[in-house]
Amino acid sequence: MKLSIYQTALIAFLGVMNLIAFILMGADKRRAERKRWRIPEKTLFLSAIFGGSLGSLLGMYFFRHKTRHWYFCLFIPLILLAHIALGYFFFDKLR
Repeated sequence: MKLSIYQTALIAFLGVMNLIAFILMGADKRRAERKRWRIPEKTLFLSAIFGGSLGSLLGMYFFRHKTRHWYFCLFIPLILLAHIALGYFFFDKLR
C-alpha cells in the first residue's frame, strides 16, 4: 500500500510528537529527583493531546513518573484510545 503525502506527513508528525512527549516525561522525572524547576502538568497533557499520547504513556511507565496520579493514569490512556479511534476513522480519508 502506497501512502499519500498527507499520510506520510501525519505519521512523521505523530512520531515527532511522541518522541517529544517521551522526552518531556523523562526530563520532568529527572528534575523531580533533583528538586529543580518542573515541567507543568498542563504541558505534559498538551503534548499528549497534540499527538504524543503513546510517548507519554510509555514515558510514564519507563521512567516510573506520574503513575501515582490518578488523572494521568486515567486520561493519558483515554487520549491514546481517542487518537487510535480518530486515526482509524480518518486515515482512509487522507488518500
